[in-house]
Amino acid sequence: MLTADMKRIIAEQRLGFVATAAPDGTPNVSPKGTFIVLDDATIAFGEIRSPGTLRNLRANPRVEVNFVDPFVRKGYRFAGTATVVERGAAAFPALRERFRSPLAARMRAVVTISVSKALPLTSPAYDEGATEPEIRRGWTRHFRDLQPRRRFEA
Repeated sequence: MLTADMKRIIAEQRLGFVATAAPDGTPNVSPKGTFIVLDDATIAFGEIRSPGTLRNLRANPRVEVNFVDPFVRKGYRFAGTATVVERGAAAFPALRERFRSPLAARMRAVVTISVSKALPLTSPAYDEGATEPEIRRGWTRHFRDLQPRRRFEA
């Protein structure tokens, strides 16, 4: 199910925006910066400080995650079913070991997502004929211009 390009964008971007719903139906979107690909149909993130996301997933395991390369305005959306693997569960140590992150020691749970649907995301700019190199140049310039200018005094 997960293509090589889908795996690439998850590995490169790592920041996925996780959409869940609270028991009362209130939507919740929370960025997670610890995403990894477990296999051809499963992605996962380490939960560090998102008790609301875990509470929502325990009540309703349906989830969607979006990853977007901000420079080319392309990415993917993944829908599926989440499983919360708590610290103390037999599977937790092996799952946590898969994360190559200094934050792994702080993970209170690992959330695995069995992906049932994966769709591309693209900017409407492509509909108007813009090319990927043009979009990349424009957004690279934009992000560069956001950086503070440093002045060095002699």
